[in-house]
Amino acid sequence: MAVDVHSTGRQSYTQILKSTVLIGGSSVVNIGFSIIRNKAMALLLGPEGVGLIGLYNATIDIVHSVAGFGMNASGVRQIAESVGSNDPDRIARTATALRRISVVLGLLGTLVMALLAAPIARWTFGDDQHAMAFRLLSLVILFQVMSGGQTALVQGVRDIASLARLSMLGALFSTVISIPIIYLYGEKGIVASLVCIAAATLATSWWYSRKIEIKPCRLSFRDLQFEVAGLFKLGFIFMVSGFLTFGSAYAIRIMVLDEAGIVAAGLYQAAWSLGGLYAGFILQAMGTDFYPRLTGVANDDGECNRLVNEQTQVSVLLAGPGLLATLTLAPAIMHAFYSPAFYAAVDLLRWICLGMMLRIVAWPIGFIILAKGAQRIFFWTEVAATIVHVGLAWICVKAFGTVGAGIAFFGLYVWHSILIYWIARRYTGFRYSAINRILVMVYLPLSGLIFLAFQFLPVWLAASMGCAATAATGLYSLKTLAELLPPEALPRVVRTRLGRAALAWSGSVRQVP
Repeated sequence: MAVDVHSTGRQSYTQILKSTVLIGGSSVVNIGFSIIRNKAMALLLGPEGVGLIGLYNATIDIVHSVAGFGMNASGVRQIAESVGSNDPDRIARTATALRRISVVLGLLGTLVMALLAAPIARWTFGDDQHAMAFRLLSLVILFQVMSGGQTALVQGVRDIASLARLSMLGALFSTVISIPIIYLYGEKGIVASLVCIAAATLATSWWYSRKIEIKPCRLSFRDLQFEVAGLFKLGFIFMVSGFLTFGSAYAIRIMVLDEAGIVAAGLYQAAWSLGGLYAGFILQAMGTDFYPRLTGVANDDGECNRLVNEQTQVSVLLAGPGLLATLTLAPAIMHAFYSPAFYAAVDLLRWICLGMMLRIVAWPIGFIILAKGAQRIFFWTEVAATIVHVGLAWICVKAFGTVGAGIAFFGLYVWHSILIYWIARRYTGFRYSAINRILVMVYLPLSGLIFLAFQFLPVWLAASMGCAATAATGLYSLKTLAELLPPEALPRVVRTRLGRAALAWSGSVRQVP
């Protein structure tokens, strides 16, 4: 039977955009809540309080990465493979094992963090003043690890709608819980708000995971051992990856804290949050839907490469205009999300945006390694990335102050983008498609040009160039994305307006001498 490649491509683009729009739609809601929450934290706590939140979260992240043993990521892969087998018994065994081991790991992680609270406080702040805070925050580890197991189940069965709802509810709870607590108790309420938010996240993940129909299953001890061994085998690599990633983030925050103080740590936290805000929903969509899809065709190099090229094209088209807008409007965005006290983080934010543009390009390729289960390659690329990131940060923070952390992030992804492309080229024969080569050669230099314009040109001229670039790339991305979809996938109003826009565009082109 002949295969309609064009039709298959359209269906694939439709699936990519559908999942991205679902996650992106929830991210729009999340951004709205983030504006309210960040603004409140900035006004109630200032840069110093925001910096304290960042340090607490960085510590929680690194402990969670070890305690969770990569279950949230390995669980997705195992559940996705079980679902692909169409074997209800296998799905039930994997889901039951995942839930049970998440509870055990969460309890162990909580116990270890509570026992090591004093050393953790000394490593982070140089004294024992925050030891009790870290003991209380150990509860967050239990809630997060258990929630990660539940979310992995939802993601493994590719229930994208439920994942989007989980994301929106998480943002809602973070806002409605944290603001009243911080308003009433100020800086002393930070720990309580983090614990309450984690508990609410666990409750919502449990609610949606219980809706998934899983066949009742009684696991023998031997069956449990077998399932857990599979989770641990891959989970160990994810644990190491998470530890290295969050460990480097923790180390860089400590460098900023030691070099410039808690206020600078708050500026870094604000810039990092804003730099990843827009790109985050695209990266989240990749992990949510693209990773399980890629895992399903991991044994077919040609199909893997096709999916990666399609994901890269959609991701660049969606992320490019937004990151250019962030580069251009950085001061206004900082004012909207935080306060004028955070203006010193504008240059740092722009460096992070440059790194995020490269991250968007490189991430789809990296999923080839994950989907194929190439654990050794994945491990050593993560080790190398951590060494490069921390090493660059150590040099750049000392040389340039807080903005050096942003320079280090950009430098990391210059190096990582080259490395991951070279690995994929040798591993699966991956090459960028012609359209992706054009997109990369347009969007990346354009981002660099806008960045340099703000460094060397009058602000009004740089801002004009940035706005023009954002508008042009935004219109091009919208037009291209619409062409990738079958006409019936678009609402009638959108089809009509895009048709008029295309006629106007072609008419203006014909008038050019």
